[in-house]
Amino acid sequence: MPQKRVVLSKCHLIDPGNIDTFLAHDGFKALARARQMTPNGVIDVVKASKLLGRGGAGFSTGLKWEFARRTEGDEKFVVCNADEGEMGTFKDRVILQKDPFTLIEAILIAAYAVGAKRAYIYLRGEYGYLRGHVERAIEAAGSKGFLGDTRVDIIVGAGAYVCGEETALMNSIEGRRGEARCKPPFPPQSGLWGSPTIINNVETLMNIPPIILNGAEWFTRIGTLGSTGTKVFSISGDVAKPGVYELELGSSLSELLELAGAKNVKMVQVGGAAGRMIPGSDVTIVLSFETVLGSGAVMVYNQSRDVIDIVSRTMRFFADESCGKCTPCREGTEAVVEIMDRLATGQAAPGDIAVLEDLSATMSAASLCGLGQAAPMVVEDTLKHFRREYEIRVEQSVYLRSLAGKR
Repeated sequence: MPQKRVVLSKCHLIDPGNIDTFLAHDGFKALARARQMTPNGVIDVVKASKLLGRGGAGFSTGLKWEFARRTEGDEKFVVCNADEGEMGTFKDRVILQKDPFTLIEAILIAAYAVGAKRAYIYLRGEYGYLRGHVERAIEAAGSKGFLGDTRVDIIVGAGAYVCGEETALMNSIEGRRGEARCKPPFPPQSGLWGSPTIINNVETLMNIPPIILNGAEWFTRIGTLGSTGTKVFSISGDVAKPGVYELELGSSLSELLELAGAKNVKMVQVGGAAGRMIPGSDVTIVLSFETVLGSGAVMVYNQSRDVIDIVSRTMRFFADESCGKCTPCREGTEAVVEIMDRLATGQAAPGDIAVLEDLSATMSAASLCGLGQAAPMVVEDTLKHFRREYEIRVEQSVYLRSLAGKR
């Protein structure tokens, strides 16, 4: 199946260091059109497009903007989440490198729609080397008069995974410890410094200029009824052609794997470390918000991979990255790591699998933010699809202890 390029449409057409090449390909025409409309008119178009957030949560972009527009506030903010800390994700990096101008145009449209004069691009700490590149693009847009009275600044994070979560990200921008806040209130009502704030990730915003130029009806004809448009995927692991691919929503996972040259697939993690683990027998599953999607990271594992090893590494990552604010995540991730270590080293106990299931259920239900809620999914999914591999480790541990007892 060929790729469907909407988000990446200009990435191979323009010189990201030369704004004139962007202007030659309809650059900033969507901004001009938006500014001829009323702010509410812009929001109505975005709502009609049924664009859902591409960061993983899948909330309506138009509704988020509408909430911020309707909320009274002396100052309002737009934040582009370019943290991209999810394991296996690198699509936003490619977008920032190859087409920063469309992102800036989208931010300016969003600011106009909600009534914001300040905007921030929150850049992942490991992407600090891109700061100058994006700043030059902002300066070029300003030199052409496109910024108007809107100020766009770049904030570089400190590399914390949890700051991909919107409230932790806001804490970081405010100069505070990066940890999740309790919700409600939600950012469109009370965000940065208590003011109405919309936070959209890079890919979500990249859809805005094409929607404004081509119309909401055009966008809804792409994808499915409940998942309009395309999705950009970062695919890596046991594939012949790792990279960034853009497919129409409603395509199957198997089509993506075929593009990337995946063979002898044992399982696929869709959505990064916090995503779902799909067994190789189910790769015909449709990629949509109704089924499985997440942030767009796709990691492929072939038949040579060990389930226990992969889950152990993933849970250790979550334990290291937990902000520690809430007990279910802080203590739960550590407890899961301990059990996975026992499974990996031949020291497991017969009740360990049941404890893993209890811990996973508690973390999913009681953690404060998406990190803790999603962390145990890799455990839940592998127990569902590869339970026998867990049971074998327990049986081996019991057998080894019985041998030791006979000596």
